Amino acid sequence: MSLQNASIKLTHFIIGGFDTVKRPVAVGVVMLITYLLAVTGSLVNIIFIVSDKQLHKPMYLLICNLAVVDILYTSSSTPTMIGVLLAGVNTISYVECLIQMCVFQLGGIMELFSLTIMAFDRLIAIIYPLRYHSYLTNTRIMVLTYILWIVASSFVAFLPAIVVPLPHCSLRLKYTFCDFAAVIRTTCVDPEKYFNQDASRLFFLLFFTFIFICLSYCGILFFVKLSSNNDRKKMGSTLVSHLICVICLYCPLFIIVILTRLGVVLTLEERQGLLIGTILGPSLVNPFVYCLRTKEMKNKIFKIFRKVNTAVRVL
Repeated sequence: MSLQNASIKLTHFIIGGFDTVKRPVAVGVVMLITYLLAVTGSLVNIIFIVSDKQLHKPMYLLICNLAVVDILYTSSSTPTMIGVLLAGVNTISYVECLIQMCVFQLGGIMELFSLTIMAFDRLIAIIYPLRYHSYLTNTRIMVLTYILWIVASSFVAFLPAIVVPLPHCSLRLKYTFCDFAAVIRTTCVDPEKYFNQDASRLFFLLFFTFIFICLSYCGILFFVKLSSNNDRKKMGSTLVSHLICVICLYCPLFIIVILTRLGVVLTLEERQGLLIGTILGPSLVNPFVYCLRTKEMKNKIFKIFRKVNTAVRVL
């Protein structure tokens, strides 16, 4: 019997990345708390920036965009994993699975693009401080952000065209949610060809964005050498916030995408742990880093706490 004849008609998938008999409930609780904190932090950033006209500046528009991306990225997969771990819901419909695969890829690519454009913003702000607002206006930042969303969507658009025509021989997903690798492994074809193609695309995106960020840092560091000590402290504070976010996103991604393609074998648990860290780590760290390390955002939080404290004393 040929593989094509052995294929099955799919209506749903079974998520098999976790042991459904001995579910690690504690892991699910930690993921749920982390997810709620990440989404809350991003929503707070969005509300602060949208509601305060004084924060309608290029840098804060980019922080707002990053918060939207964080919510999209973590919400594309985390609720599914939490549902498996805490409620034992280990099935997902075929159409929902394809949508999740595309949204997850879109969120991941936009995470890379968002940090890259933020590095470019800081480069212009530090090297051309007096001309910054003439070079990067709100309108230009918005247009550039829209272009990045369109480019990211174009990278994702062909995924359903690859997956849908393929015959499926299994209902069971090997991983914890519907990412491209998990769906391809359910098909009757040799997955290596598709894995290599996907790895090549991710490799290109990772290195293009990472090299651009590194070059931006080099330009900033070169300029810092020519600046006063006071200016160095301000620039250093700006870079540290961005650097923390870059490390949280790129480190696990490099391990998953590059080392595995170079022959390093990861166990299923190791791969899933890295993937969960890649999804939840940046989404949790990003909003709190920019909320607590950005002067205007920090002042806004302190004002709210002071008002609440005053109201409590009056009562």
